[in-house]
Amino acid sequence: MSAYTPLQEQNFIGTAGGKPTRLITLRNSRGMIVRFTTLGAKILQIVVPDRNGAMDDVALGYENIAQVIGGQSSMGAFVGRYANRIAHGEFTLDSVRCRIKPNSGKHVLHGGEHGSRTRVFEVLDLEPSCARLGLHYASAEDGFPGNLMSRVIYRVTEDNELAIEYDAACDSPTVVNMTSHVFFNLAGERRISAQSLLDHRLSINAGAWTPVDSGQIPTGEIRSVAGTPLDFRQPRAVGAHIDAAARDLEPHSGYDHNWVLDKPYRQFGLAATLSEPVSGRVMEVHTTEPALVFYSGNNLNGSAPRDIGKGGVAYEARSALCLEPAHFPDSPNHPEFPSTVLRPGQWFSGKTVYRFLTSPA
Repeated sequence: MSAYTPLQEQNFIGTAGGKPTRLITLRNSRGMIVRFTTLGAKILQIVVPDRNGAMDDVALGYENIAQVIGGQSSMGAFVGRYANRIAHGEFTLDSVRCRIKPNSGKHVLHGGEHGSRTRVFEVLDLEPSCARLGLHYASAEDGFPGNLMSRVIYRVTEDNELAIEYDAACDSPTVVNMTSHVFFNLAGERRISAQSLLDHRLSINAGAWTPVDSGQIPTGEIRSVAGTPLDFRQPRAVGAHIDAAARDLEPHSGYDHNWVLDKPYRQFGLAATLSEPVSGRVMEVHTTEPALVFYSGNNLNGSAPRDIGKGGVAYEARSALCLEPAHFPDSPNHPEFPSTVLRPGQWFSGKTVYRFLTSPA
């Protein structure tokens, strides 16, 4: 019996938004496998070795397209056209007030109602280890200005990396922010639990973070992590201070914060390192993005059908985490943050690499 649940292509043949869906498998010669569905470009399975060479699945996901549609909308998704939040669904661009339809209380989250999480990507090109995908965002859709043509490349390298490259162009000024929203637990499918996740060790190459208000909207301040539960400059257990990591002004514990990375803007560099002591698996996150959201799976709750994944595993609270490189939340309303404005004739582009290694016992 396999240590993980094999995904079957026929179980992902369906439709979403009137467009056909499918499952795509990428692999390298060393046995690493990445599987994703064209719905939301959602990565559902990442198979990599432990320190003894045993292969297991380190990504949360579902076994068929019906579960994907009925499950966590962000699970595994490539998020656009605007990742994270836009306060009150409003921002001013070139003296024009843009109003975006809220989809998370008063605010816009992860691209709004018609963001990429709910859309089927077009397969532009497919090779054994690489897939090129495209998605068009229409002007005025949910209120966003400008037609936006975007491309995403998923590549599995011989160094056991999942490399994600993305770019976009527009026909009138707009805002763009994109990220990958894979849920990880390096312990492997059969050991997914809150305890195994809390035992993971994490380091984040960031000395500052962006505080938020009760709606998770940045206040504009950039604050040092020193002396706080958000200080991951040295590796430490995810669970060491998780209950103390409350979002400002909100009675909620757990990590769901934005770190300001210690590297020059747009430079490709190491953002974070995650390790799991039992399996010896290590994951490095490298990116061109200026910030990183670390989300500790607080809103997972193990309920059916939403949080029942591959192999019938219940995804309980804090049983997986996301490391999401992107620009700062609500950047269109904060001129002091790195800009997310894109204009005709310009290219928006970025790259994130999840590199899988092992450590000795």
